[in-house]
Amino acid sequence: MIKKSSSHLGKFLLGGLSLLPLPILYLLADVTHVLLYHVFGYRKKVVRENLLSALPEKSLPEIVQIEKKFFRYLASLMFEILKMNSLSAEQIKKRFIFHNKGQLQEYLDRGESVLVCSAHYGNWEWGTVGIGLNFQADHYPIYKPLSNPVFDNWFKKIRSRFGNRLVAMRQTMRALAASKGKPSIFSFGNDQAPAKDESHYWTSFLHQQASIQLGIEKIARKSNRPIFYFKVNVIKRGYYEVDCIPLCLKPAETEEFEITEMHTRLLEEIIREKPEYWLWSHRRWKYKPSAKSATLSNFEYRQQA
Repeated sequence: MIKKSSSHLGKFLLGGLSLLPLPILYLLADVTHVLLYHVFGYRKKVVRENLLSALPEKSLPEIVQIEKKFFRYLASLMFEILKMNSLSAEQIKKRFIFHNKGQLQEYLDRGESVLVCSAHYGNWEWGTVGIGLNFQADHYPIYKPLSNPVFDNWFKKIRSRFGNRLVAMRQTMRALAASKGKPSIFSFGNDQAPAKDESHYWTSFLHQQASIQLGIEKIARKSNRPIFYFKVNVIKRGYYEVDCIPLCLKPAETEEFEITEMHTRLLEEIIREKPEYWLWSHRRWKYKPSAKSATLSNFEYRQQA
């Protein structure tokens, strides 16, 4: 009972804070950055270990600089996500601009459906809302529910403010079947590690063995829905641009794991360009392949013949 009351109080406070103007929230983000990095050292060890393993070509001073930039951005990101509760559609469209979206919209205009792949890079939450505001079709973001039902409901509410139809990961196939017959966009964040018992494909990702989610590939190869990758560029604080990249337009003609390698390699390139905007604080490589899975999977990128 106490835990539930605390959750409701926390949700109320978050809602109140979201009403503050962004410049004020960014001042709070600056204070939060100092607390996270310099005072409490929030997941500092995890971030440092991830950076050292993923970017071995960087010197220690370079790693430290990336680390500092990441924590500064993380603090801003926290308050930007908070602000989603009160941002208008016009504000989001002004701050999150989509480029090269014509080819994707052409599929939708013909009554066809597409799949979108992205990652926890830049402000993915604003991006999720932005998709629903920029394309004429039903948008189904695939998400992993939070363990706290109060905060899970709060996040579902702010993520679906402008018509997004959130789908829990385990309900994806049911949602796909229900959406049949009308143009739709199903969007996936493919950089999260699958659960240990669902880690069926391993490959090299940033110099480390990583299991990759296969959901978008399986759906694409079965349905032949084209896949677009949304590459997020951070322009300045609170302003983003997205390049809508056609990743694979004929998935049914690909080999097994080919699509998975495509989006994994592209994400590697994006992270290496500006590493400070990826979510280094999560334990992406906490699982290791078993001896059995290692013999069945690829640890290095298979160059196409």
